[in-house]
Amino acid sequence: MGIVKIGDGLHEELRKSSAVMCRSINAQAEFWMKVGMLAEANPTIPFIEIMARQLKNADVKDPEIEAA
Repeated sequence: MGIVKIGDGLHEELRKSSAVMCRSINAQAEFWMKVGMLAEANPTIPFIEIMARQLKNADVKDPEIEAA
């Protein structure tokens, strides 16, 4: 485990985003870093596909949408 220095502006965005996403500031930063790393390693894959693959790898079932 280490310390990562980030600017005040990015830290504020992390703080706000973490509240919306119900994550700690550290968990939000880790999420952004992981997604960024995956996006950089797979530049032709859209964000939604990266997330779908991660959910599938974690064996998360797709929710069913009920017809109204």
